[in-house]
Amino acid sequence: QVQLVESGGGLVQPGGSLRLSCAASVSIFSIYTMGWYRQAPGNERELVARITSDGSTNYAGSVKGRFTISRDNAKKTVYLQMNSLKPEDTAVYSCNAKIAGWPQLDYWGQGTQVSVSS
Repeated sequence: QVQLVESGGGLVQPGGSLRLSCAASVSIFSIYTMGWYRQAPGNERELVARITSDGSTNYAGSVKGRFTISRDNAKKTVYLQMNSLKPEDTAVYSCNAKIAGWPQLDYWGQGTQVSVSS
């Protein structure tokens, strides 16, 4: 049973920072593309950032320059460093692990709440 466990969410003031972590129980973590998604109430889930097995990254335009995704294959963990947080970043952030071309290898964590408010 594959598990993705997110941590690091919470309440932060505008302009503050948070670091999310997602620990994966997959057997060969390094071959997975890892992504962070978020969903705010009333909105569709959207991709925030993604990092491939070779370390290539891409970001949503709304977070580019403020958020950084990284991975530690030895720890089977992906991180999302979020700086200069804005109220519109408030959402449930979920971790995803997938391998392109293998739809059966597509896993989600339960999510962690990030709230940005003064």
